[in-house]
Amino acid sequence: MQKLLQEFKTFAMKGNVVDMAVGVIIGGAFGKIVTSLVSDIFMPLIGLLVGGVDFTQWKIVLSQANEAAGKAEVAITYGNFIQVVLDFIILAWVIFMVIKGINKLNAKKEKEAEKPAEPAPTPEDILLLREIRDSLKK
Repeated sequence: MQKLLQEFKTFAMKGNVVDMAVGVIIGGAFGKIVTSLVSDIFMPLIGLLVGGVDFTQWKIVLSQANEAAGKAEVAITYGNFIQVVLDFIILAWVIFMVIKGINKLNAKKEKEAEKPAEPAPTPEDILLLREIRDSLKK
């Protein structure tokens, strides 16, 4: 059991796993921001453009609520589905643009790395030795 715990600790502390965990946490928080952006800003504007419709209220009622019998309404809320699809599209677009920017920066760094470095200036003692060599050749 001790060996199993040690292996798990080694696995969990590897850089990739920790980086992935941080990415998942930040991604979840970012997803909430995008969800709010879509539901609180974009969807009301889109609803206004199509005649003041609130997408979240769009549904197909399969069974009406009956308070006397204690039954809740059963409905297919396709308006929420439309909102989730828009969430996904916007989130995918933002991630695409971020990755595109990162790739552009990486390409710029690679291009700079490919440039040959300027040779270091020749030390004075080497220049002096070359002058002596050239004068001896004459």
